[in-house]
Amino acid sequence: MSKIHLTFPDGHKRDFASGVTPFEVAKSISISLSKAAISAFIDGQHWDLSWPIIRSGTISINTTKDSAPALELIRHDLAHVMARAVQELWVDVKVTIGPVIKNGWYYDFDRKDPFTQNDLITIEKKMKEIINLRDPITTEIWERSKAIEFYKKNNEKYKVELIDAIGNEEPLRMYWHGNWQDLCRGPHFQHTGQIPADGFKLMSVAGAYWRGDSKNKMLQRIYGVAFQNREGLKNYLNFLEEADKRDHRKLGKTMDLFHMQEEAPGQIFWHPNGWKIYTTLQDYMRRKQLDGNYVEVNTPQVVDRRLWEKSGHWEKYQENMFIVEVDEEHAKEKAVNALKPMNCPCHVQIFNQGLKSYRELPLRMAEFGSCNRYEPSGALHGIMRVRGFTQDDGHIFCQEDQIESETKFFIEFLSNIYRDLGFPKYRILFSDRPQIRSGSDDVWEKAENALLSATRAAGVEPEMNPGEGAFYGPKLEFVLTDAIGRDWQCGTFQVDFVMPERLDASYVGDDGAKHRPVMLHRATLGSFERFIGILIEEHSGKLPFWLAPVQVVVASIISDATEMVTTLVNSLRNVGVRVETDIRNEKINYKVREHSLKKVPIILALGNKEVENQTVTVRRLGEKNTEILSLTEIINSLKTLTLPPDLR
Repeated sequence: MSKIHLTFPDGHKRDFASGVTPFEVAKSISISLSKAAISAFIDGQHWDLSWPIIRSGTISINTTKDSAPALELIRHDLAHVMARAVQELWVDVKVTIGPVIKNGWYYDFDRKDPFTQNDLITIEKKMKEIINLRDPITTEIWERSKAIEFYKKNNEKYKVELIDAIGNEEPLRMYWHGNWQDLCRGPHFQHTGQIPADGFKLMSVAGAYWRGDSKNKMLQRIYGVAFQNREGLKNYLNFLEEADKRDHRKLGKTMDLFHMQEEAPGQIFWHPNGWKIYTTLQDYMRRKQLDGNYVEVNTPQVVDRRLWEKSGHWEKYQENMFIVEVDEEHAKEKAVNALKPMNCPCHVQIFNQGLKSYRELPLRMAEFGSCNRYEPSGALHGIMRVRGFTQDDGHIFCQEDQIESETKFFIEFLSNIYRDLGFPKYRILFSDRPQIRSGSDDVWEKAENALLSATRAAGVEPEMNPGEGAFYGPKLEFVLTDAIGRDWQCGTFQVDFVMPERLDASYVGDDGAKHRPVMLHRATLGSFERFIGILIEEHSGKLPFWLAPVQVVVASIISDATEMVTTLVNSLRNVGVRVETDIRNEKINYKVREHSLKKVPIILALGNKEVENQTVTVRRLGEKNTEILSLTEIINSLKTLTLPPDLR
């Protein structure tokens, strides 16, 4: 029998007979390791303990201490266990696919009657029974004809379709536990008892078209979450509860910030309170950009397709664009336009007006650019994922030898803004060439090397994010982490040699000849809409005082305080405080509760004592204790507090 050579993580090499399984390898090391083993990595591929190894390579044995492979197996096996439970409970149900996703899995079923929440409880109970059976999980490789015949005999038409979609070179692997079988690439545990019965929960049911095609039948998708133990599940459910409390959609309604409706999918109706947050943030960004030597511009919303063809967006991005056809007077054919999905081609048009000199570079151009992109309805999410949005967009036209200094400048610029907005820490990802892209490999190599070296020169070692660059150039992605540990990709910075070439941008160098500028695409917040959503969830609606749409409510306790309320409100408005009155004939506790739900930071209460002493009782959001201040003290303190961070 032929031999193979396996290299272990410590560099040690051993010879084994070809066809040895990872389980046998683990057993050859120690009995205890074979008992603890759950899977292996063979040349970096996740490997079932029962699969034969037929060529030399690297090997590492995984145990439950290796959380990533352990979680993959747990979630993958639970998808199968759930499908088995469903078919044991309802024998007429047809199964399709059940992949692992973030934090869990889903499985799609063809069932006449819709699953209910009570059904999920029943399925969970059945799943735990199956786990407790400790049924061995076995696998075989079958010929295609045998597998197709098997599934046709069992009336599993979806499995037949899946086999037809699998390439002829890929083996058909069949898995069993008990009498239940599924088509699956694997890997899996050795028996169902290895699945933590207290570490999972079925969460919800949703509709899903077979293979994602709306022409196909609508199936029922059951989602589940799973972790290595009860504690992991508990922590995740607590996280979901906290995230639900912070949901910007709920808080947006409670705080009367915005709404959305069917007649304008993916578009936001900003209410006065929400628009005040928006404009306050925009004013702040405008001041910061002015300080950063940006020139602000504004470009058209509707642009002829010819520009998008020149820029490359028509070919690469058309499916995400809103197309507008217009019958121009006396024209032989309709004019085809598109709502701009991004601002960069329009900024090049401004740069191209007049002759530019190297002395004018770098030219930092910024726009609060209103963009429109078609997002599938299923991808829309409150104000976080919309079809109409405004970017704090900027493009820097520079010479190649200015890339390093401009990258450093932007990272510092962005860092200061994030610090002001309450995010002092962030991660930077380096995203290189995607599969669909514009420009030659040589140009991409040049852009990637330039951006990576510039980032390192700025004192930053980015995390690698392969294949996620923009279609015209590599990019840096700036990722914030919020109060409950969620990551939000916000700012971007991209090096682009392609678009200046496609749109014929040039400047006169110190040699008197024309040269192509490098175009650096950058956004700090990303979009105002999404960033405001992040801010709402980060602070649970309790925004920093300078951003709060209503900063203060002056509330009367008695009718005799009305005159003092009016005087105080006018004084506060004169020093820039956004303040409202509440002189309704309601009890003060009722008023406090109502304004607290709307996340008003400060409530000033005026009663008999306050009128007599010319003081106010101060109630701060989230605090039980109150304090009494003179009118001068409260006015002076709020005058400073209302200022944005850059004006203090």
